[in-house]
Amino acid sequence: MKKHLSKKRVVLAAIITVALAIGSGVAYAYWTSGGTGTGSAVATTPVGTITVNQTSAVTGLYPGATAVALSGDFNNSNTGAAHIASITAAVTSITNGGVGLPLCTTGDFLIGGSFTPPGGLDIPAGNNKGAWSGLTIQLQNTTANQDSCKGATANITYTVH
Repeated sequence: MKKHLSKKRVVLAAIITVALAIGSGVAYAYWTSGGTGTGSAVATTPVGTITVNQTSAVTGLYPGATAVALSGDFNNSNTGAAHIASITAAVTSITNGGVGLPLCTTGDFLIGGSFTPPGGLDIPAGNNKGAWSGLTIQLQNTTANQDSCKGATANITYTVH
């Protein structure tokens, strides 16, 4: 006895065949698609500056005394945050030194320590932002007469890197 396919079965088989053909075409198109594009980005140039503020008051230095901690914050005149890697400091001049010889010089003072935060530090825009510490100052004990350093002010210049 020969089986005849019913009309419903033929239509169903045709629908399934068409669906599989369309489905495989979509999958094929997906895996073989491609394309290109372009874009750009412009980085801004900082227009402001970072100013290092020393907020620690240093007094009472004398030859050979323990180093005194320096610390402070920043003023950032840029409109956004600015990144710094480190701060260095140097005694660049002496004022109000006493009279006598030898004169009190920048060489009588020693800046020690460091401020180099891991990964740097982002300073927000504005004044008195962020914080730094880790640097020290000391009046060295030399073999020369240092009487002219009595009452002297060591002027420190901070540099941002």
